[in-house]
Amino acid sequence: MSLASWNDGPSRDAILGYLARITEEGGPEHVPAAERIAVFDNDGTLWCEKPAYIQALFILSRLGEQAAGDPDLAARPVVQALLRGDLAAAAAAGGEQEMTAVLLDTHAGLTTDEFDAAALHWLEAFRHPRFGVPFSGLAYAPMLELMETLRAHGFRVFIVTGGGVDFVRAIGARLYGIEPDDMVGSAIRARFERRDGRVVLVRTAAMLGSPNEGEPKVESIHAHIGRRPIVAVGNSAGDREMLEYAHTGDRASLCLVLDHDDEEREYAYGGEAVTNPDAEPILTTAGHFGWTVVSMRRDWSRVFP
Repeated sequence: MSLASWNDGPSRDAILGYLARITEEGGPEHVPAAERIAVFDNDGTLWCEKPAYIQALFILSRLGEQAAGDPDLAARPVVQALLRGDLAAAAAAGGEQEMTAVLLDTHAGLTTDEFDAAALHWLEAFRHPRFGVPFSGLAYAPMLELMETLRAHGFRVFIVTGGGVDFVRAIGARLYGIEPDDMVGSAIRARFERRDGRVVLVRTAAMLGSPNEGEPKVESIHAHIGRRPIVAVGNSAGDREMLEYAHTGDRASLCLVLDHDDEEREYAYGGEAVTNPDAEPILTTAGHFGWTVVSMRRDWSRVFP
């Protein structure tokens, strides 16, 4: 059954009603298949992002390994704070710039192939500290169903994340059925090299452009996808501009905001923007625009697969 993990109610009705209208041949809101583009945020929208981003745990694991073999690195206050999980103390110890530099340096020097292998190796051993399941068990079952339903209605589905695009690409096809070229995210600058007669790309400790949050998400959609989406799904203020972009196009749109209001089955928290914590709460923004708010507690019969 379509959207089997979605309870009957306004959110499920909004999704199915929208799809019926835009796929009705000759209907007033019909959208040609070529223009059926859907974009999803990842962290907190497609999989659990608490108690910390999964990619952050991956980076900190690598930093811990490096610090164990490098006394000078381990002695740095910013590194000590990061390994305690105290981001505020890390920022105070060395400033945002030094903290970011330490994190970016963790995988510098690896080829892109080596990074993919390292990410997959770590993820195979990863278990969520609360739920005790691997990363594959942390995807939201209703969102997986929503992506499949959209594909069944002729949509091409993209992930547009603030996280590192290489990390998500390493597991995207396996977890979401989304190929690497349909993923957009924050990127690390890679350096061209020839090694043993083979061309490789080597990760540096510098970002390629800005973090993919807020306005840069829309710019990245234009650069990588080249079409305005008509469906957008997010969970934080960092997704506002992406949702607005879909909402303000000429075609009928569907904008969904996930409300994490289920402490028992997942977590209960607001949707702050990582890069702009003072931004308007996304649920307030959704009210202004009339976007559909999806209550994890009310609208989903189950959270995880």
